[in-house]
Amino acid sequence: MDLSSLVACHECDLLHQVEVLPHGAAARCTRCGAVLYRETRNSLDRSLALAVAGLILFVLTNAYPLLGLKLEGNVKHATLITGVEELYAQGWPELALVVLLTSAVIPLAYLIGMISILLPLKVNRIPSYLPRVFRFVRRLQPWGMMEVFMLGILVSMVKLAKMATIVPGLSLYCFAVLIFIIAGSISSLDPRVVWERIPWAPAGKDPGSRGNVAVGAAGSGVAAHGPPPTGLLSCHDCGLLSEVHGSGDHLHARCPRCGAALHRRKPNSIARTWALLVSAVILYIPANVLPIMKVTSFGNAQSDTIMSGVIYFIESGSWYLALLIFFASIVVPVLKIIVLSYLLISVQRRSRWRPADRTRLYRITEAVGRWSMVDVYVVTLMVALVELGALATIEAGPGAVFFSAVVVLTMFAAMSFDPRLIWDAMESRHD
Repeated sequence: MDLSSLVACHECDLLHQVEVLPHGAAARCTRCGAVLYRETRNSLDRSLALAVAGLILFVLTNAYPLLGLKLEGNVKHATLITGVEELYAQGWPELALVVLLTSAVIPLAYLIGMISILLPLKVNRIPSYLPRVFRFVRRLQPWGMMEVFMLGILVSMVKLAKMATIVPGLSLYCFAVLIFIIAGSISSLDPRVVWERIPWAPAGKDPGSRGNVAVGAAGSGVAAHGPPPTGLLSCHDCGLLSEVHGSGDHLHARCPRCGAALHRRKPNSIARTWALLVSAVILYIPANVLPIMKVTSFGNAQSDTIMSGVIYFIESGSWYLALLIFFASIVVPVLKIIVLSYLLISVQRRSRWRPADRTRLYRITEAVGRWSMVDVYVVTLMVALVELGALATIEAGPGAVFFSAVVVLTMFAAMSFDPRLIWDAMESRHD
């Protein structure tokens, strides 16, 4: 079988004929609507330039104060990691680690990883580490949440403005630009361009052979060919189609191009997703009942939960922020749990009802879950800035730890669910 011009949809497993697109266009699956690939002009050059600019801005962002809080002559400055240090000092190392990873370490790892990949490609070199690093970088991408952190900064500034004077630092402007730089680097990169530069060889061919890499030729879209036949698997990391002998979900086979494990479906997808969802449901109760922060002002202590924070913004007239926090911290986690539970039940019952709509529902659920971290970042910034001795102090509460765990667990649950299972009931074969 000639696999050189075929690509399988990563969400429904439908095979398509690959064709070259006009610049800026995207090819979508004819069955579920998922984006198969995009055509981006000067993909490697633009992504490399943006990654280098992003690394410079990242250094500047961490070299200067992010925000300052001025209250009765006392000024408290905070950098990007000041909140992490305060969380650790207050006895919440788990929460400090989550904030540090998602707001600083992972974005930095992404920038360094992209430069280490794109720079050798620019000089026509293919280092041996490239497939592994590129896989790692792409898997890290959803966990970098600098744009969510920026939203947390804006919410914190509105809340603290009623308490004291906010002094924006140089780092804040660098941080805002950095968000757009990273987003531009991600959107500019066409992963196919990187994968197609990597030489590989299936069994029986020379190591320098490019084998059956899916390369576009001409046209403006894709034509459907049906589901892959038995023994033909698509790598979920690099998209390469490979012929694998054996059956079942545990084939112990690896992609010859990127080295990722090959499976017809994600192993134990249903069981793993249920386990993560049940854990998230259990932790969601203390996340909403216990306080997420404790405010002490002039000797008076007050504990705030997620809902009391929403009520505070409503009473202060900031109804738009109240709506934002309510949606991100209450509605999104609940809906994500409900939607994933429904998808799991429908898959287990082999439902054939509106599979395209269920796939889109999964796609949306996977995309919005990370925005629930905004409340955790608000707590981090409040803890970092409001440390003014007897005047005012804010401490993180146990609710913030439980809530961050809920966000992380629901994100892992969405990643462990295999949307291709939705379409298995539509196929005539059930291997």
